[in-house]
Amino acid sequence: MPTPTEELVATISERLKATANVKVIYGEPQVIEGKTIIPVAVASYGFGAGVGEQGSGGGGGLRVKPIGCLEITAERTRFVPIVDANRLAMLGVIALALVLFWFRSPFRRR
Repeated sequence: MPTPTEELVATISERLKATANVKVIYGEPQVIEGKTIIPVAVASYGFGAGVGEQGSGGGGGLRVKPIGCLEITAERTRFVPIVDANRLAMLGVIALALVLFWFRSPFRRR
């Protein structure tokens, strides 16, 4: 007979297995102007559970982030990445801050 913890973990893991399939990573192909486009994403799963004297609980989560698409034509297949504008902007701000710090640093040799 399974313990309450084992039952809880089994229930959560069965629910996650139901969503963990290739369609989460690769979307439905679309044919547009002679090209087949397949959306591509990265998926992350996590879950936890616990049982105590007064009860039990658990939960899980799924994070899906689009990263690009496969573009398939008669001549070639290529991966077209999605450019993350927020990440590029943040890297630009960090680079600017480092440059300003370097030129204003009292420790810099003159």
